[in-house]
Amino acid sequence: MASCQHEHSDHHNHHDHQHKHDHSHEHAQADAGTVVAYRPALAAGAAEAVFLIQKMDCPTEEKLIRDRFKSMAGIEAMQFNLIQRELTVQHRLPSVDSIVATLKALDMEPALKSDTLTGATGLSEDLGDGAFRISRKKWLLMALSGITAVGAEVVVWSGGQDSSWLVIGLALIAILSGGLDTLKKGWIALRNLSLNMNFLMSIAVIGAAVIGQWPEAAVVIFLFALAEMIEALSLDRARNAIKGLMAMAPDMATVQGADGEWREVATGEVTLAALIRVKPGARVPLDGLVKEGQTTINQAAITGEGMPVAKQAGDQVFAGTINERGSFVYEVTALQANSTLARIIKSVQQAQGERAPTQRFVDQFARYYIPVVVLAAILVAALPPLLMGAAFYPWLYKALVLLVIACPCALVISTPVTVVSGLAAAAKHGILIKGGVYLEMGRKLKALALDKTGTLTQGKPRVTDVQLVQSVADISDGLQLQLQAASLASRSDHPVSGAVVAHWQASGNSGSLLDVSGFEALTGRGVQGMIAGQQFYLGNHRLVHEMNICSPELEARLSALESEGKTTVVLCSASRPLLILAVADTVRETALEAVAKLRSIGVEAVMLTGDNAHTAQTIATQVGISDARGDQLPQDKLEAINDLRARYGHVGMVGDGINDAPALAQASIGFAMGAAGSDTALETADVALMDDDLRKIPDFIRLSKKTYAVLMQNITLALGIKAIFLVLALSGEATLWMAVFADMGASLLVVFNGLRLLRALR
Repeated sequence: MASCQHEHSDHHNHHDHQHKHDHSHEHAQADAGTVVAYRPALAAGAAEAVFLIQKMDCPTEEKLIRDRFKSMAGIEAMQFNLIQRELTVQHRLPSVDSIVATLKALDMEPALKSDTLTGATGLSEDLGDGAFRISRKKWLLMALSGITAVGAEVVVWSGGQDSSWLVIGLALIAILSGGLDTLKKGWIALRNLSLNMNFLMSIAVIGAAVIGQWPEAAVVIFLFALAEMIEALSLDRARNAIKGLMAMAPDMATVQGADGEWREVATGEVTLAALIRVKPGARVPLDGLVKEGQTTINQAAITGEGMPVAKQAGDQVFAGTINERGSFVYEVTALQANSTLARIIKSVQQAQGERAPTQRFVDQFARYYIPVVVLAAILVAALPPLLMGAAFYPWLYKALVLLVIACPCALVISTPVTVVSGLAAAAKHGILIKGGVYLEMGRKLKALALDKTGTLTQGKPRVTDVQLVQSVADISDGLQLQLQAASLASRSDHPVSGAVVAHWQASGNSGSLLDVSGFEALTGRGVQGMIAGQQFYLGNHRLVHEMNICSPELEARLSALESEGKTTVVLCSASRPLLILAVADTVRETALEAVAKLRSIGVEAVMLTGDNAHTAQTIATQVGISDARGDQLPQDKLEAINDLRARYGHVGMVGDGINDAPALAQASIGFAMGAAGSDTALETADVALMDDDLRKIPDFIRLSKKTYAVLMQNITLALGIKAIFLVLALSGEATLWMAVFADMGASLLVVFNGLRLLRALR
């Protein structure tokens, strides 16, 4: 007789997943480069204040604030979110008054959002929304500036003099109405020794006026101010991608009171365990569990699923999703601030603070670029007159054009807009990316390690085969034996026992489960109990062997089923086997397509599972994976990731965000499956798939490649346009207003090019 095999179920050891990218760390792995964390852990005794900076639209303002605060005692750290105009300051000051005073001195119009020192939240919703609007007064002043600037040019074109009082008067009105903010910012930059674009533009305008080019000074300042406004409006599209997520959850909920009556209550005031009723067509206000009713819900906002999902009692619902059919009642399980939608929004906002590698490169480039061009402009203005006796004014004019060309706004603003657009597009598709560094790194993945249970398979075993032992051939006997097996299994909490019970209940057979007396669990083997006075056993291959009833015929049948990757259980009397049930974890419908898509974009899929090698190979064959490694303990998976990294370079690992912590931590990018509703997965994963669709991983990799391509396009556009105008400036063909127009055009080109990513996954 062949040796009987022991049952091996795919259960993993559970560990608390302390991920490699814990936000208390300031650095990621060496291969990922340095990553500035959005919210580093507060040091002992430090406080944190968050401000809305209403005049922080560009990295120019960020640099000015950063440079000013670097020399300020008591400031521990700063984090900037340009898209949301947020500044987070960690400090050791007695109050935030000195921070506010410094920001006001820089003309930044700060508004306090939160302060851990006092527990204050000093920003109203109206101020938060209004901070992104351009006032009517500003539009009127811009219109006046444009009319007077064009008027000054018309007067000169019609035969007037550049230095006539009428031209100077019109130009001054244009400069003061449209460019006063720019000149003021330029003066502040000069006082703080910051060579930013406001300083460069101020010098260009003043220089043009000094050499008598008043109409050009007026047109330059008007075009620059107009470009700033258009750029701010363009950035609103990136902001609206986040605001659109915020607007998905309704402000009011229909809540049952203590008296049983249903009342409209503000969502923020609803308590845990409250009962909420949702009508057809309405949005779900908070996370919870269905108590009464059946319906279908469109969960695309949270999970990115294309099809509505059926819901009944016990199923989870998420804030912001749409109830499509029936009315239902559910119990609240998370308050507004802790809902899955709120955590998604928070993650996307925080991800904006983590600079992608390209963004860090651009910031470093701009830091040295401006001083170099300023020095070049000084040399252009001074050397030809001094060394060659050339006329001073023409070369000074060329130097001023060069200064305008030096403005790096198009270059610097292109990266955050592109990254935020990519992050927002992914979030709407049910892919939550925890930072620009991962969005860029995804394109480098060459291999992806996948856990089996819950990743490639459903993670829910079900009965696949029911076979009567030959000596029990009657069909009625077979149904009775299945009932006896289900009755024994119902007393056990093992997943395989649960599959046996579920199979009986789903088969539609009449009759309730039988009473079981003298029930006993047989550790590692199965269960036993008395049914109608007769002793029965329900156990694995090992139990049958220990009972000495494992005949050669039964051995062959059990081995055949197990070779297919199935777990076998046998119902036995005290003297003979009666019924064989085979249980297997079924492959996800999307797994085969996902693996094929990964292969098509050059990513090799590898299976790492704690299950036995037979099962691993069976599942791998079904989904098209050639490299399947079974019997993997956590330390084995860690070694496998190291092996894959040595062979492929950048490697991803897919798990549930809790299990397989060492392997997930060692991988270049850790992916969490089915993260919707899971606090741990949302907090620890680098990339969280909100549903269980593996096809979103190739979508993520394609988005990463598109994002990188757009970033390279924007850098080429910004630097290319400047290079062209640099040649035109030195040859005397470019004018000041042409340089400003080119700078404005470059800024708008890169912004709109970056915003294309909002539609990348549609």
